[in-house]
Amino acid sequence: MKVQSPSRRQVLKSALGCLAPTIIPSSALGLGDRPAPSERVTMAFVGIGQQGIGVMQAFIKHADVQGVAVCDVHDKHHRDRDWGEGMVLGRDIGKAIVDQTYGNTDCAAYIDFRELIAREDIDAVQVATPDHWHALITVESLKSGKDVYCEKPVTHLFGEGQAVVEAAATNQSIFQVGSQQRSDPKFRKAVEIVRNGHLGKIRRVEVGIPPGHSAPQGDSKIIEPPAGLDYEMWCGPRPVLPYMRARHHRSWRYHTAFGGGTLMDWIGHHNDIAHWGIGVERGGPVRVEARNWTWPETAIYDTPVNYDLVCDYEGGIQILISSRKPMGVKWIGDQGWLSVGRKTEGASNPAWLNEEFEPGSWKAYRSPGHQRNFVDSVKSRRETVAPADIGHRSITPGHLGWVSAKVGRALTWDPASETIFNDGAAQAELTKLSYREPWSLDKS
Repeated sequence: MKVQSPSRRQVLKSALGCLAPTIIPSSALGLGDRPAPSERVTMAFVGIGQQGIGVMQAFIKHADVQGVAVCDVHDKHHRDRDWGEGMVLGRDIGKAIVDQTYGNTDCAAYIDFRELIAREDIDAVQVATPDHWHALITVESLKSGKDVYCEKPVTHLFGEGQAVVEAAATNQSIFQVGSQQRSDPKFRKAVEIVRNGHLGKIRRVEVGIPPGHSAPQGDSKIIEPPAGLDYEMWCGPRPVLPYMRARHHRSWRYHTAFGGGTLMDWIGHHNDIAHWGIGVERGGPVRVEARNWTWPETAIYDTPVNYDLVCDYEGGIQILISSRKPMGVKWIGDQGWLSVGRKTEGASNPAWLNEEFEPGSWKAYRSPGHQRNFVDSVKSRRETVAPADIGHRSITPGHLGWVSAKVGRALTWDPASETIFNDGAAQAELTKLSYREPWSLDKS
């Protein structure tokens, strides 16, 4: 495919969206007075599930975005785990939403993402598939000269993350990880309080993320894939496991064929903020140890139910990532503590939580909103608030934790070279990429 240079899109100078797929006409979105077509960012959307459809709607509400294509291997399905009544998702509804937004029938619908990526009129691609597809779709999009907004975690496998970072840099692409907390003023202010020294020297950070599931989430009976679903394509580079509802749609991430459990689902949110607060968002730990992992009672899932990751950083800082801590991030310093979550916040000094409190001279990246930030960056070529390398580094402790749990020992890590010291077996486990033929991660 022809690589598209950033300058082609530079001529474009010429909180999360709602999760219910309500079809909103363009008049209600205020799209009547829009920039000329040549000044809009043309976008395509791969993966029209619950997250994908919500983020897609958040993008197309902007007047300078033109949605032109959707892609999903399932034509139509419901949000409910057991496929009852509820939110309608999938390729057909995605096309209908885009078409009605603009009052036409122009949106193309694809089953195979490669046909979408081959189009030269697309500037940016949203990737909101299950984790096991993130890297292949993202790297192919970047190679074709497109900018990419990819849901978190950036990739399913560690080596895939390195490939995405390399491809984004090589192609001078704009990349945004869907870690939307980076665009939330509440989290940004918490980071500024920590970075401006109000807590003194940080000694410990606690990152609380949810436990996994011990029992099947949905019907575990093996059945034929439903009509309208290309299950072979859905599995793609990973093994084709016997089909069941308990391992599809919302529950796919609890098997390592497709995801890394709740650990890898949430680490890109709260550990990302923890890293930001201590200034290691482009660094990483020097030692990681998995402790106290418990496993499901069912063989349907193979990701942990409960888990602790003890991560040591330069300067004597320790981050504990745990399913046993309250959801969110808590920084503990020698002069106080501060915690922040989506629904909670706390501090040893209540004044820090006052709306008028000014954290200090160090300022975090100001994002006007996660999707708006991406669109602005596509047009200006300025780095986004959540670029590929930061997204990759935020989940690296999770990848290392998985390896530590498998080999049964602590790992000594060099964040500069991204290698495990003096442990060839662990390094091989970390970097291996296993794909089902004919799929491969072609970085050339």
